[in-house]
Amino acid sequence: MTIEGAPTPDGDLTPEKRRLAEEKKNERYVWWYLGYFLFGIHIVAFVMIYAVLHAK
Repeated sequence: MTIEGAPTPDGDLTPEKRRLAEEKKNERYVWWYLGYFLFGIHIVAFVMIYAVLHAK
């Protein structure tokens, strides 16, 4: 028995709702990984530019 408007435990979720929640979580992780990757690429590029400009 559930109360109207109360959050449902994971066991009460339909497979479709569970899949959508998992997909949303995975999409969030993809954006975080993409952000870290692009940030890392810029750090590497700045270090390489610095090395080229200061090479003798």
